[in-house]
Amino acid sequence: MNISHFVQGKNVLRLTLIALLAGELLSSCKSKRPETDAFGNFESVEVLVSSEIQGKIIDFSVQEGQLINKDAIVGYLDSLSLYYKKQQLVAQVQAAEARLFQVADQISVQEEQMDVLDSEIRRLESLVEEDAAPAKQLDDLKNQKRVLRRQIKATQRQKGTISSEIRSLLYQVAQVQDQLQKCAIKNPIDGTVLEKYAEVGELAIPGKPLYKIADLSVLKLKAYVSGKQLSEIKLGQKVKVYVDAQKEKERSYNGTISWIASEAEFTPKIIQTKEERVNLVYAIKIDVKNDGYLKIGMPAEVVFLKD
Repeated sequence: MNISHFVQGKNVLRLTLIALLAGELLSSCKSKRPETDAFGNFESVEVLVSSEIQGKIIDFSVQEGQLINKDAIVGYLDSLSLYYKKQQLVAQVQAAEARLFQVADQISVQEEQMDVLDSEIRRLESLVEEDAAPAKQLDDLKNQKRVLRRQIKATQRQKGTISSEIRSLLYQVAQVQDQLQKCAIKNPIDGTVLEKYAEVGELAIPGKPLYKIADLSVLKLKAYVSGKQLSEIKLGQKVKVYVDAQKEKERSYNGTISWIASEAEFTPKIIQTKEERVNLVYAIKIDVKNDGYLKIGMPAEVVFLKD
């Protein structure tokens, strides 16, 4: 029994030593990471999607957490009244075009009459010169020509008025057609739905969000640096980003500085900086490719890599 207890004690001691050595090794490996240069939180470019026209929602398939491709149709507004309005306008266009054809035919007839009158006037002018026809007959023809010329001008003005009417109607048709197309709710970007604000049966109004979506494939880490650090970084610079720094399984990501503020700001209260008691800081944004683990609002640490 005593030998057994002694062996068990040695085993426990051995396991304890192994655990201590493993902890020291992990701590040693972790301490090899370069000192943190900046702290920040992940954010994304969020897009609030709303309808461009007013209408009742008759179909809306968006769900929170859903991945949606750019230009995908995610819902429809009631378009029946717009459809009837378009049909009415198209009928008006067709009626106006029929009147335009009639007026054009009328102008053709009048121009033919003018050609006949011109020919007759030339013939009579020769006869009058030879005293073979009375001058009054020539005057009557010239009067007819003046009347006909005024009639042609009036008919041409009528043609112009109808043409303007048709252009106006076609413009209205195009407007209604555009509204009909906007009854289909189109998703603007590739992304994940963060929040949904509307349901089928509700009234969609321009400017009132239907849902919020963001591209989570690449997140932006917003961090802050001091004026001293500002001279050490540049756009396009590569960085190393660490998350879960307080846990044993720290994760690291590659990142690229995509934006640097041009003006300093007072240090936000909730923001930690490398240097203590820094009153003014510069915001920076770092693009980080998301493997699905990173979340909006998650804190992270940044190490600037030297060229």
